[in-house]
Amino acid sequence: MAQRAAIVTGGSGGIGLAIARALGEEGYALTLSARRPEKLEESVAALRADGFELQTVPADVSDEESLVAVFAAHKERYGRLDALVNNAGIGIGGLMDQIQTKHLDMQLAINLRSLIIGTREGLPLLREAGAEHEKALLLNTASIAGKGGQAFLSVYAATKAAVINFTQSTARETNGAGIQCTALAPGFVDTAMTDFVKGEVPAEKMIQPADIGAAVKFLLAVSPNCHIPEIVFNRPGEGPDAP
Repeated sequence: MAQRAAIVTGGSGGIGLAIARALGEEGYALTLSARRPEKLEESVAALRADGFELQTVPADVSDEESLVAVFAAHKERYGRLDALVNNAGIGIGGLMDQIQTKHLDMQLAINLRSLIIGTREGLPLLREAGAEHEKALLLNTASIAGKGGQAFLSVYAATKAAVINFTQSTARETNGAGIQCTALAPGFVDTAMTDFVKGEVPAEKMIQPADIGAAVKFLLAVSPNCHIPEIVFNRPGEGPDAP
């Protein structure tokens, strides 16, 4: 039985995969989930090659039954949950007066609803881990867009602002339970999600996924007496009003 175990949604690339690697390097057994099974397996090949203990559970997190099955598979395999990373997300830009309802619903379902359901499903095991060692971790991937309204990304920014707020609520509700709740709010990270802007901001000038992984290692290293409610990641010269 693993001494520590973690779930990472949106784990097939970018930030999720970088966090999974960081947790694996710290000895965590992993359950990684993403929507496309083939891409997920391809993405974790390097983690497997490096000897990390992991399982993959493909899931569409916008579907409650599919998402709940991730937690059931994790509990059956590992029997414990020491870190939950609600990372799955999607961003669809557009003018406010041209918002398509299907795109609105997708962002609400993936960015916010799935995170709330995931937190609900993960909290019982996280509470057990917190009671054991006072160092359970609940990480929610937000965005710097959640720190201020964004033109052309209004729905995405609104969901990420809600993620930050929900993280704060979770921290208050679990106060004293040995669970550290942190919202991660990065600017442009070199992932597929930022391909749309790489003509203006080169990939090599963006925050790197490994930077987010390094922040997770920092969160693991601080004492249970140190609660870090959020981490904002800016590119040099940019503030929280940059998407």
